[in-house]
Amino acid sequence: MLLTGGAAMTDEETTQDAQRRDRRGAEDPSLRAIRAEGADAAAPDGVEVAEAGPVEEPAPEHRFRSWRRQRPFVGGLLVALGGIEMFFSGQLDIGHLHIQLGIEGLQATIIPVALLLLGLLAITMPAHHVFYGILAVVVAIYSLIGVNLGGFLVGMLLAGTGGVLVVAWMGGSRAKREEKTS
Repeated sequence: MLLTGGAAMTDEETTQDAQRRDRRGAEDPSLRAIRAEGADAAAPDGVEVAEAGPVEEPAPEHRFRSWRRQRPFVGGLLVALGGIEMFFSGQLDIGHLHIQLGIEGLQATIIPVALLLLGLLAITMPAHHVFYGILAVVVAIYSLIGVNLGGFLVGMLLAGTGGVLVVAWMGGSRAKREEKTS
């Protein structure tokens, strides 16, 4: 029997404590960095450090996927597509019926450009996604008046749905959210 810290411990208990420390040491994030560098001199006693192999760079599709998950990509894309559809709906020539840009010609150009810009900004600057999403929804609703019934309702629905998705985007990874809750 050993006396440690005022309590008597058997040999079996000390080996279990040593095994727990070894497991904790293997899970320690600082040891992962040491393993990656290949420096086993800084490892705690009783912990073996494995040699680090070559670090593989992720494939381009994995890099794009991780980039896309860090921003409201789908919502921003829908807002931009709604703007593009509205722009081309103002340039239509259906048989003998030509839809012209009259007095509201400036609105029929500015609204689609604004939606395209809002979609791109939501994708490139995800920190302000709520602001861009609310503006996109408001502009999409206003396009009912300004741009041929909102691009014949298709552009308005695309931009409105995209704006709602941009506002509702939660951001971050699951691991970050789990750390915040615990």
